Amino acid sequence: MIPATYSSTDPTGGGPPDEEIARACHATAVDDFLELPGLIGQFQDLGYDVVEMMLADQDSWDRYTTAQWLNMRRWLDRNPDDELVPEVRGELAAEPARYTRYLREYLGWGVFALMEP
Repeated sequence: MIPATYSSTDPTGGGPPDEEIARACHATAVDDFLELPGLIGQFQDLGYDVVEMMLADQDSWDRYTTAQWLNMRRWLDRNPDDELVPEVRGELAAEPARYTRYLREYLGWGVFALMEP
């Protein structure tokens, strides 16, 4: 099983991502992300058969992501003197806005089962 992110543009949304959006999604360029058919093709080009996939819908993607924010907050509450507090606090402060502005609309998430022929 391989977890993977892929470009997922909503046809009612603001169009394809630009370079700013790609960087906000932790990519170096728009070309770093493939749409789902391109990702499947890449697996096949690497010699794998795609035998199963489970894709997150937006609600489950939201629950998965926001659970991470809650875990960061709980960690901060339990570890106020840890040297990582500034880094975790910064991520917790930035992630909700980044997720809702960029990741939620432009990225999908899935798990793919691949087999060698």
